[in-house]
Amino acid sequence: MGYVVLLGALALLTMLLFSTVRVVKQGYVYTVERLGRFTLAAQPGLHILLPFVDRVGHKVNMMEQVLDIPGQEIITADNAMVGVDAVVFFQVLDAGKAAYEVSNLYGAIMALTTTNLRTVMGSMDLDETLSKRDEINARLLVVVDEATSPWGIKITRVEIKDIRPPLDISEAMARQMKAERLKRAEILEAEGDRASRILRAEGEKQSAILSAEGKREAAFRDAEARERAAEAEARATQMVSDAIADSGNSAINYFIAQEYTKAIGKFADSPNAKTILFPIEATQLVGSLGGIGELLGDALKPGTGQSSTPLPPAADPRERVRVQRPSVPRSRDS
Repeated sequence: MGYVVLLGALALLTMLLFSTVRVVKQGYVYTVERLGRFTLAAQPGLHILLPFVDRVGHKVNMMEQVLDIPGQEIITADNAMVGVDAVVFFQVLDAGKAAYEVSNLYGAIMALTTTNLRTVMGSMDLDETLSKRDEINARLLVVVDEATSPWGIKITRVEIKDIRPPLDISEAMARQMKAERLKRAEILEAEGDRASRILRAEGEKQSAILSAEGKREAAFRDAEARERAAEAEARATQMVSDAIADSGNSAINYFIAQEYTKAIGKFADSPNAKTILFPIEATQLVGSLGGIGELLGDALKPGTGQSSTPLPPAADPRERVRVQRPSVPRSRDS
């Protein structure tokens, strides 16, 4: 009998110990109720409670949490039905308010986010809902955070996960996107062709300008060359005139004989000439060459007057001497 009483006493002490000493884990806050009234928000660590008077009411998670909003069918302003999924990130800042200001914290946040999601996206058309996700997220964050602030929580972020337009609208959008891309491709191709034509025209223009400048420069150089040639010819003519004035007929005979010799030498340059006709005075050319030396000697003597050697007589064009190649005798075999 004594052993039974002892065991009962030990069990009672153990129950008192567990109900008195409580350890709060990191990241959580326990609400302590004394006789049913909230009195303390126990922070992480060891806490001593009054047995049979104090008890733990709620274990509140103080870490940032993620709440998944299930898919919703929303009608946009242009009467398009779209499916939307979202997520909400929140954190409890006041454990007492989160435990006692709202009955079901997670359900309340979900319901509040869903209704405001319908309100925000229902005021926008389909194109805006697809292209302005950041604006939708920002508007939802402001509205939901303001509505949940009395509950002691902070909405840190609201994100739209997915927007699903109807199948026919998706196909129409795909065709529209394809047409838009083809349009932009044609515009870019036309702009490229125009730029190419402009550059080609500019190149031709520059080429024409440079060609004209080159021709003008060539014309100036040609004119300058002709001018210098004319000056040289004038100086040569002046020198010849001075020589004739100083030497008289001797210089004239020298120049005539020189040009006559050059003209006779051109007959031998003809590759197809088999028969060459010379003027009759050409036979006297060999004899005249010796006289040219005498004329030149007389012209170089100082103080010499006009030479007494007469000019060769003018040739009669009807009088010609025919010079033929010697005939080769044929052999008897031919």
